[in-house]
Amino acid sequence: MEISIRAMMIAMGAAALATPVFAQEASATKEAEVVVVTGTRVAARSALSTAAPVDVVSSAQLSQQGSPELNQQLATALPSFNFPRPAIVDGTDSVRPATLRGLAPDQTLVLVNGKRRHTASLVNINGSIGRGSSSVDLNTIPTGILESVEVLRDGASAQYGSDAIAGVINLRLKQRREGGNVTVSYGQRQTTVNTDPAPPLPNGTTNFTAANIIANPSWQTIRSRDANDGATTTVNAWVGLPLFENGSLTIAAEIQNRESINRQGYDTRRLYNLLPGGALDPREATINRWNQQYGDGELIQGTLFANASIDLTDTTRLYGWLSAQGRDSTSAAFFRWPADSRNVVEIYPNGFLPKINSLISDNSFALGMETKWNGWDVDLSVNRGFNEMEFVIRDTLNRSLGVASPTSFNAGGFNNTQTVVNLAAVKGYNVGLASDLNVAVGLEARRDHYEIFAGEPGSYFQQGTFVAGSQGFGGFKPSNEIGVSRDAIGGYIDLEVNVTDALLVSGAVRVEDYTDFGNNVSGKISGRYDFNEMFALRGSVSNGFRAPSLQQQFFTASSTNVVAGVPLEILTVPSTSRIGRALGGTELKPEESVNYSLGGVFRFGDFNVTLDAYQIELSDRIVLSENLNQPAVSTLLAANGIVGINAVRFFLNGVDSTTKGADLVASYRLRTDFGRFDFTGSMSVNETKLDKTPVIPALTAIGLTPTQLFNRINTLTLTEGQPKQKASFNTNWNLDKFGATFKATYYGEVTEPGTDAARDIKLTPEVLFDIEGRYKLTDKISLTLGVENATDVYPRKTPGTTVLTPSTFTTLNNSGATAFSRYSPFGFSGRYVYGRVSLDF
Repeated sequence: MEISIRAMMIAMGAAALATPVFAQEASATKEAEVVVVTGTRVAARSALSTAAPVDVVSSAQLSQQGSPELNQQLATALPSFNFPRPAIVDGTDSVRPATLRGLAPDQTLVLVNGKRRHTASLVNINGSIGRGSSSVDLNTIPTGILESVEVLRDGASAQYGSDAIAGVINLRLKQRREGGNVTVSYGQRQTTVNTDPAPPLPNGTTNFTAANIIANPSWQTIRSRDANDGATTTVNAWVGLPLFENGSLTIAAEIQNRESINRQGYDTRRLYNLLPGGALDPREATINRWNQQYGDGELIQGTLFANASIDLTDTTRLYGWLSAQGRDSTSAAFFRWPADSRNVVEIYPNGFLPKINSLISDNSFALGMETKWNGWDVDLSVNRGFNEMEFVIRDTLNRSLGVASPTSFNAGGFNNTQTVVNLAAVKGYNVGLASDLNVAVGLEARRDHYEIFAGEPGSYFQQGTFVAGSQGFGGFKPSNEIGVSRDAIGGYIDLEVNVTDALLVSGAVRVEDYTDFGNNVSGKISGRYDFNEMFALRGSVSNGFRAPSLQQQFFTASSTNVVAGVPLEILTVPSTSRIGRALGGTELKPEESVNYSLGGVFRFGDFNVTLDAYQIELSDRIVLSENLNQPAVSTLLAANGIVGINAVRFFLNGVDSTTKGADLVASYRLRTDFGRFDFTGSMSVNETKLDKTPVIPALTAIGLTPTQLFNRINTLTLTEGQPKQKASFNTNWNLDKFGATFKATYYGEVTEPGTDAARDIKLTPEVLFDIEGRYKLTDKISLTLGVENATDVYPRKTPGTTVLTPSTFTTLNNSGATAFSRYSPFGFSGRYVYGRVSLDF
């Protein structure tokens, strides 16, 4: 897909010449446009009058969905926001990242009321979208506290600092002195699951028996089954209270309880050792072969969020917020079959399924003051965020401990703390142009702190030739423990002015200094020209950066795998560690970008259209290397006095990419005798190409190829792992006591790559339909019934193995466990039916 900026300019120029004929319609009375604060520091700038595209999702839009997850709500509302829902990826099952414009999860900056939000402590190191990233967990924000969500789809590092390469998400909090709402919702998956594509057993039989295996060794059964699972109960409440005479306090609370779902395929493997003489163990016919859990895990979560504001004088306001969340989430690792060398048959004679219990604590606070000083609007604030993730591994064992092994272990974990002090000031100067010159200046100081803490000894203990530690997730060792900090300070100046009534120009420069990698300078120039009331051109050029996270710089973990009876030590190490240095690792540098955008805004009365094309050139992207286990690597380590290490991986710079795309958003409001209809359509097209992949001279010198450092799977994940097209059409209808919402969302093709092209899984394009109906029993009480994915669409099935010998698995679904791709942009849970009762007060 090639997107021509020149073609865009020609098309928009033609539109500019054509639009005057509609001037009378454009001047018709219409409702006030939504004012935004993201991407501009000018007061009262509307979403359709900015120099860069800003999407606004209201709290009402968020509430008109079945899913209680903010990430999923945004994914259905925004054109270029994607939220895949992977499973069996350790901690990523519990903190699932989302992406904007096809880039990495950590290349989008998240703000709360304009202040930087802290990231989760988890770094994604397994096979999912966002591998190698640490991002903000949006699901720590209860939707009840939100007034709206503003999404700036443009590079904004010069305005906001690190991470704002793909764009900025600003969560705006409610600020109410009165009113409130309590909403109770319940939903459940009601779906038909079809996982296995091969023919049924001979002669129409349905039971798995040894005789059938022997008669038809290539057998797989069709397993089409009805599932009613994933029951989710959510209680969401908020209340607005007066705070003294001139203040407000808004408190929101949310409790969520979700049961697990399972979308595994039937396990057709031979699970027990053969009997003497080669016969099958008769237990093969009776063992439960629905032995995996693949999909959303169990979840119990409680969240509290309070936002306060008080006017001290006519010119001074004190504000702040406080949040706390506890999350208890349980997901699964892979099933260990009875004959697995990692099993102790005296403990689990029929195998076992390890469970990963993630205990997450997240809290934050902010305190600030706005005042006027010498004509300046001044804002001074401090905010702090903390996120901790601790792992308890259940229904497991440590093979090294034999029959004495416990079946539950505390495996340790990690935490992340961010503290930000911000001073900002804005003032308008009359310079004789069509508007005042808006001058914004600011200083920001930030401290980041990251820790890893060890688990109990049994979670990592290893002796003999057995696999070390708790099965499913080996614990962190004392040697993995770290506590590291860094400081950053930055300053910016941001200018914006209407040179004429038609021409808006703005520019920003930001300088930042980090204690670990030095300075960075970012700049941005943007402009907008309104040809008339109906049509405007806008565009920007900027450069940006993303500082390496402390997780990427310092995450370390070790595990032991046994291959051919020999224990192999596998390490994830910092690039600057002794081992990392020996392999050519260096200090991580910031990712850098150059962003271009060009777009148009069309306004015809109640009909609005925005079309924006963009190009993002990224250099020095940070990625996680492959497991380096070649003999030459061991030789190189030994030459540096390092022995006993069999495989190593670490983070490194070195991927350059170019992302091109365009976003189209159209809205229309129609008023009829049959009610008001709000139509919204959006489309996003996007393509990423890699211009360079990592090369380390020290490894090249010993014969390693680039694909051994960063392989085909990870390369294609960046370029093919997210849909290149996404489109949606939403209709919202209201008439007196009745209301309804209809949504259709199209997801383009996605590829989950295998080790070669023959093993790639191509996920075909799909369309999902969501329907919701509402009825107001009284002015205060409303009832809602809805269904998401009404036609029960699943991504293409992942083929399972057709052999009964575990050692010959060659597919992405070698046990039947992962029957659907983790890369699916809409998950693989099936139809969701829900109801909701809402009380306003």
